[in-house]
Amino acid sequence: MTPGLNKVWVYLSASPLLWLTATLLAYQLAYALYARAKFNPLVNPVAIAVALLVAVLVGTDTEYPRYFEGAQFVHFLLGPATVALAIPLYLQLEKLRRNWFALIVSALVGGAAAIAAAMGVAWALGASPATVLSLAPKAVTMPIAMGVSEKIGGLPSLTAVLVMLTGILGATIARSVFNLLKIQESSIRGFALGVTSHGIGTARAFQVSEEMGAFSGLAMGLSGVLTALLLPLMLKLFGVF
Repeated sequence: MTPGLNKVWVYLSASPLLWLTATLLAYQLAYALYARAKFNPLVNPVAIAVALLVAVLVGTDTEYPRYFEGAQFVHFLLGPATVALAIPLYLQLEKLRRNWFALIVSALVGGAAAIAAAMGVAWALGASPATVLSLAPKAVTMPIAMGVSEKIGGLPSLTAVLVMLTGILGATIARSVFNLLKIQESSIRGFALGVTSHGIGTARAFQVSEEMGAFSGLAMGLSGVLTALLLPLMLKLFGVF
């Protein structure tokens, strides 16, 4: 980089707006590619945006804390966006009243299966205890997963990566799995996606239909709360930590 460009870069990189703009542009570009691919789930916009931002940060030798100074506004908006999921869910109130027991049981069973499968596979492959525990909450939304991971003795940073990969993978392959199993009901598809793929899966569900997104958001919230409350208790009961 020439001295002149280096001075410009140093000036720009000191502004939080640079990284907020970079984040928004990366997602817009990724979404444009997603739309161009006719919304093929394999062209996941979140995965593409993350790859673009990582490339920029590595290429410019920018540390994550400096990047987050600008991108934290997007992070802040996750809270209001999550609360806003209550609106489409309210429109499904009648269906919720009819199926509340089945939904709670499904969240419990689905969450337990995700935890058991992740920990079981990691243990069978000889992963360290910290890695096994880091995998336990990978199917719930990231803030809850990181808090649970720290509580049970896992590595929150590793859990964060696993949560992101789980969400991207779930959003990518969910449609094919549902079609293979001949599951067509939007509420069932959405709930299953929310249990296994948290926020990224919920975003994908809303692209399909409002009903699917509403039930995915419900599942994301339920599985997060149940995991946060029950996972530490169960692991302590079995003497895991």
